Formats: sequence, C-alpha cells, structure tokens
Amino acid sequence: MSEVATAVVSTAFPKAAVETALRAELSQEVASAAAVKGIAVPAAGPGLSAFPWKLDSLRVVEVLCVIEPIVGFELKDELVKAGGYDSVDHAVVHLIPRIEKEWAKQKGGKK
Repeated sequence: MSEVATAVVSTAFPKAAVETALRAELSQEVASAAAVKGIAVPAAGPGLSAFPWKLDSLRVVEVLCVIEPIVGFELKDELVKAGGYDSVDHAVVHLIPRIEKEWAKQKGGKK
C-alpha cells in the first residue's frame, strides 16, 4: 500500500465501529432498564433500536466513554442532546454526525 493510501486509511472516521458500539451500549441500557421495570422489549436488533424508550442524557454521556477508545480522544458532554433521546435509533442518528465532526477536528482527517 502506498504512503498516500495508508494516510487515508489511518484518518478515516471509524463510523461502523462507533455505530456498533453506540447501538450495543444503548440497547443494553434499554434492555436493563426495561427489565428492572418488568417491561418486555423486542430482542436485540432493529426492533430494540426503534423501541420507544426515553434515554436520559446523563446516561448517554456515560456511554460516550465506550466510544472514546475507538476514536482515540475524549468526547465532550455537549455532543449529547439535552433532555436525552426517545430511542436508540434517535440517539445514534443524532450522535454519529457530531462524533464524526469532532473526529475531523481532532484528527484533521476527512469526514
């Protein structure tokens, strides 16, 4: 692989890894909270991701810690929408572009 190709690979935003980690952590949060309340939720996957469940913004900020090793820097709390999210999908759709923008600032790479 040429030096130019290597540079592009090393600065590409790891969108798939970030999204996978976000979905896994947030889905686990929904499943755990629902279990405590005795509420049945869909099995992991698209059904659970779309399941209407209020995700507290403070908990979502904690989830960002799981993403930090993937991106290689600390993510700001301000990335999370005040008031939280209505589902895992809602959180992921809102957060991915914001994390990607921070990636571009931090890494100087392309989005």
